[in-house]
Amino acid sequence: MNWQLDASPEPTTLVLPPDAASLDEANLAIEMWEFYSRKTLDPTQRLWVQAVMAERADGRWAAQTTGRAMARQNGKGDELEVPEFWGLVQRSEAILHTIHDAVLLATQTQQRMLGLLEHKDLRPKVKRKWLGTGQQMIEMRNGGIIWYRTRTGGGGRGVDDIDRLVIDEAQHATEEHLAAITPILFANSNPQLNIAGTAGLEGKSEWWWSQRLRAISDDPGAFAFMEHSAERFHLNDEGRVVQVAEDPLDRDVWRRCNPAIGCGRKPEGMEFLEEQLKRLGVDAFAQEHLCVWASPPFDARPDVKIPADAWSATAGVELAPKSGLTLSYAVSRDGEWSSISIGMGTISDPYVAVIEHRQGVGWLPQRLVELTAKWLPLAVGFNNAGPAAAQAGSVLQAFRDNDLDVALLVPVNTAEYKAGCGGFYTDVVEGRLRRPTGQGPLDVAVAEASERPLGDAWAWDMRNATVPISPLEAVTIARSLLPTEVVAEAPVFAY
Repeated sequence: MNWQLDASPEPTTLVLPPDAASLDEANLAIEMWEFYSRKTLDPTQRLWVQAVMAERADGRWAAQTTGRAMARQNGKGDELEVPEFWGLVQRSEAILHTIHDAVLLATQTQQRMLGLLEHKDLRPKVKRKWLGTGQQMIEMRNGGIIWYRTRTGGGGRGVDDIDRLVIDEAQHATEEHLAAITPILFANSNPQLNIAGTAGLEGKSEWWWSQRLRAISDDPGAFAFMEHSAERFHLNDEGRVVQVAEDPLDRDVWRRCNPAIGCGRKPEGMEFLEEQLKRLGVDAFAQEHLCVWASPPFDARPDVKIPADAWSATAGVELAPKSGLTLSYAVSRDGEWSSISIGMGTISDPYVAVIEHRQGVGWLPQRLVELTAKWLPLAVGFNNAGPAAAQAGSVLQAFRDNDLDVALLVPVNTAEYKAGCGGFYTDVVEGRLRRPTGQGPLDVAVAEASERPLGDAWAWDMRNATVPISPLEAVTIARSLLPTEVVAEAPVFAY
């Protein structure tokens, strides 16, 4: 592996994906982009594209999730554009590029790609393009397509089965945004989530912080992360974030935190930064131009039940056929969100995954019918003491209308649900539970969920949650319904 490890300025944090076996496609993508853009990536940009596009021996991406943190105006756009350009022209990928709420920025990002495709070699390959506000899209004759959407304007509405999801301006991304759009990656056999942003913002950026902390966890999984920042960070013995920043007035720090300057792409950049320091003041300058993060919002929430490091350690297992498949569904307190999950294996060797997470409840009965007919689960469970119980009648009728065995529906009572919550927690902290990566809604729910005492036990606290925790409730029930022994005639699960 010929990683561009001589990249200078050296990243403050660098996590390269595990199991990487080839950089051939990454290097070809760089070569093609440089030819048509008439620009040259600097070594730090080349290293990052390699991290994004490194492949395993089986040809799949080595990293399922990638994160890039860096000060503004240092070339993140070019770094994102390389795999997108290659994906459109060479891999026929379906790509969703999301931006916070800056419609103009979405338009500018699309125009950059169109500029590349205006080359005489590439123009005939473009089938059509939409330039309308909020509906920007480029479609290729080979089947490749890229949408540019604002997350606040609907994000992935109307888009499914994508190969690559880009979360641009990640410092503004919320748990709700990610919960709404990341499930569309599940249907793809080789998906990738690419995250890029600047420093975390005060009182915000909780999800972006979770990805930054993943980079320093003991087992980040199929993950890549690179940051240039004027601070280093770690967790203390109490699990709280400790941030140690360098002198924001040190001009050498400016060069190290701004690769465009440090690599010589913007020799005039130092003069600009001098003026910016006078305009913004030290604190805002450090955040915007030195990638110094505001304190993480979640640090003030010590009541979260599942430790972040224990949860991170459960991730990264490939979805594979197993014995004993169960289905479950859950509904958020206000009925705004619904989730469907699976459990696989046995109660002593559980695997869980969120299959669907969407707004509303109207879609839920028919989708449960479809999945039950397809996968023949051992049971379809739900919490009979929560909001999911209100949908039980509709689900029951949908099963009857489609000639499905209603005995598969299992209402979980309060005592059983409490036992399920305790069992799920124990399996996480003791390392038995396994799950795939890239499950944004579930990660968000776990990062929020605390416990609510119920008699001599407890359950997940839906009442005080500020994000939907229905994905966590659903996987909790799916796990609790798994058999104690391997089911010999269990159907093979495939998607």
